[in-house]
Amino acid sequence: MAIYTRILDLLLGRPLATSEERAEQIGPMAGIPVFGLDALSSAAYGPEAALTLLIPLGIAGIHYIVGVSAAILGLLAILYFSYRQTIEAYPHGGGSYTVATENLGDGAGLLAAAALMIDYVLTASVGISAGIGALISAVPGLQPHTLGLCLAALAILTLVNMRGVHEAGLVFMIPTYLFAGTLLIVIGVGVWRAIASGGHPHPVMPLPAVPAVTAAVSWWLLLKAFSSGCTAMTGVEAVSNGVMAFRDDTRRNAKTTLTVIIVLLAVLLLGIAWLCRAYHIGATVPGSPDYESVLSMLTRAVMGRGWFYYLTIGSVLTTLALSANTAFADFPRLTRAIALNDYLPRVFLLRGRRLLYSWGIYVLVSLTAILLMVFGGVTDRLIPLFAIGAFMAFTLSQAGMVLHWRRSGGAPLRVAINGLGAVATAITTVVVFVTKFAEGAWITALLILVMIATMRAVKRHYEHVARETDLARPIVPADISEPIVVVPIVRWSRISEKALSFALSLSGDIRCVHVLTVGISDKFCDEWEEMIAAPLRSTGKTVPKLIMLQSPYRYVLAPMVEYVLKVEQETESRKVCVLVPELVVRHWWEGLLHNRRSDLLKILLLMRGNRRVIVINIPWYLENG
Repeated sequence: MAIYTRILDLLLGRPLATSEERAEQIGPMAGIPVFGLDALSSAAYGPEAALTLLIPLGIAGIHYIVGVSAAILGLLAILYFSYRQTIEAYPHGGGSYTVATENLGDGAGLLAAAALMIDYVLTASVGISAGIGALISAVPGLQPHTLGLCLAALAILTLVNMRGVHEAGLVFMIPTYLFAGTLLIVIGVGVWRAIASGGHPHPVMPLPAVPAVTAAVSWWLLLKAFSSGCTAMTGVEAVSNGVMAFRDDTRRNAKTTLTVIIVLLAVLLLGIAWLCRAYHIGATVPGSPDYESVLSMLTRAVMGRGWFYYLTIGSVLTTLALSANTAFADFPRLTRAIALNDYLPRVFLLRGRRLLYSWGIYVLVSLTAILLMVFGGVTDRLIPLFAIGAFMAFTLSQAGMVLHWRRSGGAPLRVAINGLGAVATAITTVVVFVTKFAEGAWITALLILVMIATMRAVKRHYEHVARETDLARPIVPADISEPIVVVPIVRWSRISEKALSFALSLSGDIRCVHVLTVGISDKFCDEWEEMIAAPLRSTGKTVPKLIMLQSPYRYVLAPMVEYVLKVEQETESRKVCVLVPELVVRHWWEGLLHNRRSDLLKILLLMRGNRRVIVINIPWYLENG
């Protein structure tokens, strides 16, 4: 046990007391990698996802990417001001679920909850698969190991996040700022060279030729490109969900973190789009032999393929793989908020050794692993499922904030900002859903409905339990009586002696049940008078009743269970208490040497019993020897 504890302390850190929670809170510097990795890293695949859909337009598609990105940035700005207001109004954490539930009702809250939970699982899956996909594009020989690398990255993320929010922020700080810093340098140098050359810069290294035009421009194609590019905004809500993770002043620190994340993301998205048009960089077909990521082409076009290229691409790969951290930070908080209203199992309320809501992390990791295995860790298969849940949650959150300000007498400007956010995100939700429906968005919609039905079923169960167990009256002394105590005995031993001694202290009505199996020698009948009945009788103690059950088919448990149920049926109000003696060994391997009949008996009694049947363990601990 000591070795096991030391290993846990080494891997996950020492357990934290509740009083140490303040030390786990973070400031804006650590908040950016904890809550902003998803949003920032989406700059690596958001523009590329849009450019991929514009490939049929040839060189014209590259020119349209700036307009598409500008529309995305406009929506991003609306969300920024909207979520600043959400942070102000909900300093204890105002994610879509909380805002929608308090202002729009439980139905809207459950829709937001289901959409967000699915989005966080997809965030983790897409982030990891995108990072490993970028690594494989740089090292094609790793292609056969895609899934294994994805699961390894998931394991590393899990290990880091289980150490707590504070340490996760410190670990992810270097790769996050390296990613942002290298890309900002590429964008800065690229813009300077483009301006210096009159808007027609020459790439340092040759770029792939842009494919020929194979389709005409259409609103449908542009809308599809816009919906794919909107994956760049899936992590925007994270800060408003995790306000309580920040140290005081929580509002100010959360707003500062949100501002830095949004500004960096806007600069990255606009800079990448503008340079792609200036350098005539288009997307290559994913999965093709000559595939190269847009960021790879842009970096070598601006900086060449020297050490800075490898530093930049390395930071992109690392950040993409780590971008799932946003889901690790917010998913447990979301499940806790839902569980507080009894729509998820209450186990999500429990805090682990590092003050984390550990069960939320366990479920997130499990679902992410399943999703990666089902889709083989390939990003392109996951992207169509992405963003729908996030924008649905955005819409419900902004609509809820409109009602919040109207009820609380908020300024008209506040109502207008959140109202604009609700309308803009609602339109975007429809666009994303329609354009991605055939590609897999219907799966997300179906899962949302299934999750809502599941959460309602959990709520009904807790309501049923409350109705069955609530008691408004005081205890009734007249109803208190000694129970009928049933003690299963196989043979006379120290274990059965302990059980019988405890039974004698509970009641005067004790039934010792022994099963006679035909064809097997049985000495217990001879021992009963000498070892039990005579000593008790000689001291005036109550002698238990000996119940001998016949078992022609050598069954032991079934006759005992049937006897207990029969006794319960024959008595109208008395409780039937079954004492189950069992041997407890010191080592796991010793358990393999003994039958687990006592465990099976308890399970059968719990499954077939009722409110008047009570099961009590009587353990006998085996000493070391």
